[in-house]
Amino acid sequence: MFEQISAKLQGAFKKLRGHARLKEEHVDEALREIRLALLEADVQFKVAKDFVARVRERAVGEEILGSLTAAQQVVKITRDEMVMLLGGQEAGLELRERWPSVVLLVGLQGSGKTTSSAKLARVLRASGKHPALVSVDVRRPAAIEQLKVLGQSLELPVIDPESLDPVERARAAMREARDHGFDVLVVDTAGRMHVDVELMSELEALVAETEPCEILFVADAMTGQDAVNSALSFGESVSLTGHVLTKLDGDARGGAALSIAAVTGVPIKFVGVGEKLDAFEPFRPERMASRILGMGDLLSLIEKAEQTFEQESASELARKMQSDELSLEDFRQQLRQMKKMGSLSDLMSFLPGASQMPAEVDESELKRFEAILDSMTRHERDHPRVVNGTRRRRIARGSGTVVSDVNRLLRRFTEARKMVRKISRLQKSGKGSSKKLARMLSGLSR
Repeated sequence: MFEQISAKLQGAFKKLRGHARLKEEHVDEALREIRLALLEADVQFKVAKDFVARVRERAVGEEILGSLTAAQQVVKITRDEMVMLLGGQEAGLELRERWPSVVLLVGLQGSGKTTSSAKLARVLRASGKHPALVSVDVRRPAAIEQLKVLGQSLELPVIDPESLDPVERARAAMREARDHGFDVLVVDTAGRMHVDVELMSELEALVAETEPCEILFVADAMTGQDAVNSALSFGESVSLTGHVLTKLDGDARGGAALSIAAVTGVPIKFVGVGEKLDAFEPFRPERMASRILGMGDLLSLIEKAEQTFEQESASELARKMQSDELSLEDFRQQLRQMKKMGSLSDLMSFLPGASQMPAEVDESELKRFEAILDSMTRHERDHPRVVNGTRRRRIARGSGTVVSDVNRLLRRFTEARKMVRKISRLQKSGKGSSKKLARMLSGLSR
């Protein structure tokens, strides 16, 4: 979502770094480009204007302009202000000790409330809570059934009272949650096509009945400023405590994400980053600001890896790398683990300077490699040297590829083993500087 604005911001910073000594006009020129990039990303005009003014106020001064690291300091100031624009610190859920704590999800129809309700309950369970779900959306056909299906797929309890009155359903669900020991009740409310007076009255009645500790406005990030305006309208009727931004993996310009916290004064608490039920995570302003400015987000990438890779298999892989025992079977297992983390394009976005990389990752080649590996026998994967011409033709036929694809996979694997061997030797000798390793890895990728 942020690729376009990220590229433009980094372009402005690159010009700043091109000056040996920064002058006020250099900063103003860069800030004009930053302001234009924000406006093109559909950031609200006043938000963009105030953001640029704050950066200029801090960046233009004798102490900064006269320093040898002026450009880096301007970038740091921009990052700090971007963090504040996105809400400052990470804002988690504030649950009560009284059971059940009610979390109400509200928003327009089609914003992803029902799916977000199930995803949120999954996150709560992972944090040690015992959540239950209930839908009080009696207007949209199959809304209640949809939540049941989602709950079943995640093995989460879904309460389904008999009443078709939204307030009565919520009251009964709270009673059942309390009786069965569920400490959090996630309530999926009816969506609205627009801010409807009747439905707003229903929402106010639900709030009065459930006394929720959290009222989260679910906004479709693809709708830009419309999401911000809708959040403001909802905030006039109920006291919102946070936002959930869905479809943050889309190709929209990102204006909603950059504006909604600043305009409403209410933090973004969670973001949906894909269609899968595990593609839902807490919103961290500092990490998001770093990604937007092209500084990467290695902490989030590490967390993804820790959640995906089994500790035992990771330790065994490390041992094999050190002892030069890597096989094609190990390569196959790692490909499968990486697929669980998401597409390579998504993973690359976590790396510093990813938007400046000239070529896109060829996902199709990795799919061909996996098909080739699946077409091999276990003996062939464990002992790649036995894969002669006859076997290569059989493997190509079985995987729907050609012999040259099989040859390319084997060549890449041989090069990777050599590279791992060199890296291991450098690290053992203490000469494995980051620059040397970077040069070696870049040579392997070509």
